[in-house]
Amino acid sequence: MENNKKNPLVESVIANVAVGASDPTSGDQSTRPERGRIQVSFVAFEKRHGKSTAPYLDSIRAVIKGVPGAEITVSQEQNGPPTEPPVNIEVASENFDELIKTAVSLKNYLDSIQVPGVEELKMDVDLTNPEITLTVDRERALIEGVSTGQIGQQIRTALFGREVSKIKDGEDEYKIQLRTQELQRKNLVDLLNMNIRFQDMAAGGAVKSIPMTSLVKAELTSTLGSVKRKDYKRVITLTSNVLETQGYTPTAVNAELKNYITDFKGKPDGVSIAQTGEGEQQQETGEFLGKALIIALMLILFILVLQFNSISKSVIILTEILFSVIGVLLGFAITKMEVSVVMTGIGIVGLAGIVVKNGILVIEFADELRARGMRTREAVIQAGRTRIIPVLLTAVAAILGLIPLAVGLNINFVTMFSEFNPHIFFGGDNAVFWKPLSWTIIFGLIFAFFMTLMIVPSMYLIAERLRRPMRRQFAGK
Repeated sequence: MENNKKNPLVESVIANVAVGASDPTSGDQSTRPERGRIQVSFVAFEKRHGKSTAPYLDSIRAVIKGVPGAEITVSQEQNGPPTEPPVNIEVASENFDELIKTAVSLKNYLDSIQVPGVEELKMDVDLTNPEITLTVDRERALIEGVSTGQIGQQIRTALFGREVSKIKDGEDEYKIQLRTQELQRKNLVDLLNMNIRFQDMAAGGAVKSIPMTSLVKAELTSTLGSVKRKDYKRVITLTSNVLETQGYTPTAVNAELKNYITDFKGKPDGVSIAQTGEGEQQQETGEFLGKALIIALMLILFILVLQFNSISKSVIILTEILFSVIGVLLGFAITKMEVSVVMTGIGIVGLAGIVVKNGILVIEFADELRARGMRTREAVIQAGRTRIIPVLLTAVAAILGLIPLAVGLNINFVTMFSEFNPHIFFGGDNAVFWKPLSWTIIFGLIFAFFMTLMIVPSMYLIAERLRRPMRRQFAGK
């Protein structure tokens, strides 16, 4: 509801309490009575008329901010495999007391700084989890002739029930559960005032009835939630979302957090603090793509050396890859688009295999013209003029093929043939995924096209002019 009116962009609102209230990506699907989850589903992108749902995140944060006694997180559902939060700080130690103290001190320290872009730091351990501890007076129970197992079974039956029989109605079968009334279950005093009935075998099997309060002592305490372990050490994690709708990026926020964590003075010996999560995963992916690019360049260089029997010509062709990467970075800087480490890296690796062909066309034809007796300068100029059309057509064909992915063009082919209405629209979820990859290749191809016409012929001419005096010098020796 928006201003007491139904929001046309909202398709459904689902609320869960206790059951199904945990984050689906966390892996914790246990029943948590103190936790709730509200899931708002918006209509499909093509029905929103170009409106983004990102501003609703800030609006919801502003409305629910400052609710006393509640920790509230507003986040967008993540597609794909489960990933850790953008901000993920792990505090690890073998000493449990020092671990708790350091984690609380670090959280208070970062909260006092109020790092821009951090929504709200939360610990994955609840330090004030309420608990009712029931202690059995074993001496009293022994005197009365009742076991701790009987007491536990009595309490469990009262709270959760026990199947005492079944009833059949035709082919259907129904279980009969024995359990106390709801009001009595929710009242600790009433629960402990129940009488436990049992057969005292020491008294000849006589049935006895004893109030629970004479055997059990109740104590209201607090306990910690489950503490995770990593590499045989207890770990407490501080997590938070990044306010990306306000212009912050996880990379910049984590870099600023790293400086503050370095200045943190409350870390004792034996306690380690590490930043993990989405930033660490992106770093690992970036390192992997960097290695893949180096291996690809080495393979390309090996093949070029075999083809041209010349290291200098192979290096000239490989420089196109360098210039295409420069073009990619310039394109993203000028257009101020968001750079995706994964998709941009994949685009650069794929771009390397495309732009190399441009240099091969020019240098190969220049060698052929020189073999016919043409001078080096005229051969390079003629090769550039002749090969400009194939290079241009290759670049244009690739760019035109990637434009629909880059702008998020969507066409419904089912309705186009059945209703003669293609329902064309731009954007959507697929554009977020494919946009960085597409624009990476487009920017690289545009820049590499001009480099093919200017830099490659110039470097070829310089290399050939330097080769002659070097041959004479080494031949004289």
